[in-house]
Amino acid sequence: MNIRLANPSDSGGIARAHVDSWKTAYKGIISDRYLDNLSYEGRAKNWKWVFDHPQPDEVIFVAEERGAIVGFINGGKSRESALDYDAELYALYLVRDAQGKGYGKLLYNSLVEHIKKSRYQSMMVWVLERNPSMAFYQKLGGQFVGRKEIRIGDDVLFEAALGWKELG
Repeated sequence: MNIRLANPSDSGGIARAHVDSWKTAYKGIISDRYLDNLSYEGRAKNWKWVFDHPQPDEVIFVAEERGAIVGFINGGKSRESALDYDAELYALYLVRDAQGKGYGKLLYNSLVEHIKKSRYQSMMVWVLERNPSMAFYQKLGGQFVGRKEIRIGDDVLFEAALGWKELG
């Protein structure tokens, strides 16, 4: 297993991990119709755009097993002005077979180190309330700080904001 800084040539591998993880993590939360329409090609275009148009201090790390990307984390300056956090974890996803092996914590720690080196002091993340990963973030010390309604396809869902006021 290897955690490393991602580069634009990783867009396809990140897209594959992103789509595969959504189809398992959000089964029963987001409609099957929406999940069935996710494509590697579409997500790869999205990730190429992210690499071409980074947010301030944005970084992406990937987790690899035997040369294949099995997960990633993405974060940088907070995009949420209503909450008092200066950095944000934008996305953290692992394919099912990579879960429970400590990769999520390693990816999280890599992001936190980057955030701290960039002189940020606090961080937040938005998580679908019915997402089982909520417990992962709470175990890492994330505290509930807010809630909002979002729409994904035809589904109206709620996201919870979890925050870390200090990044140890």
